[in-house]
Amino acid sequence: MTEQIRIVMADDHPIVRQGLRQMIETDKNLSIVAEAGDGQTALELIEKHQPGVTVLDIDMPKMDGFAVVRELQKRRINVEIVFLTMHSEEEIFQAAMDLGVKGYVLKDSAVTDIVSSIKSVAAQRPFLSPALSALLLNRRRRNEEFEKEQPGLHLLTPTEKRILKFIAEDKTSKQIGEELFISYRTVETHRANISRKLDLRGSLALVKFAVTHKSEL
Repeated sequence: MTEQIRIVMADDHPIVRQGLRQMIETDKNLSIVAEAGDGQTALELIEKHQPGVTVLDIDMPKMDGFAVVRELQKRRINVEIVFLTMHSEEEIFQAAMDLGVKGYVLKDSAVTDIVSSIKSVAAQRPFLSPALSALLLNRRRRNEEFEKEQPGLHLLTPTEKRILKFIAEDKTSKQIGEELFISYRTVETHRANISRKLDLRGSLALVKFAVTHKSEL
């Protein structure tokens, strides 16, 4: 028997939550364990119930969806996310992808997409509303072009790539060390190696590079 996927759902509009619940509950393998109308409550419920998937509206009072995900990552709470949003702007989409969120569903198509999106992210597969496919293609194209312009990126180890992303998020070496369970000195060594491979010189060059190219990393 397939194990049920436990879900916490958060949206500040009760009517939206009701409609999504009706669609989700048509699938016997999906179970909504809690609902929230704001980000702070959503965070508390996720921590309490430890669901497999959380459906989060991006625009919520107290804490928006981005803030909730960042706090979940900070607390090391492992849950897959489906962002629910009215935004189809590329900047918002890029921000969601930069957070590592696998699901991004437009409210206009949520009724038809929500069940598939939950099952997809629960299985570690990305899901985007079909209307967003052009944004994904644009992101991939830019990333490919960026890698051609910066051949040194291919020389970076997986750990160095993670550290580069952390630097783009304005994290200090101490914070990066805590995230990766390595020492401050080890992080500094990695930073030096990254700068050498990317031919970056000067104390601020690496930070400037990471922040400038955050969406491509």
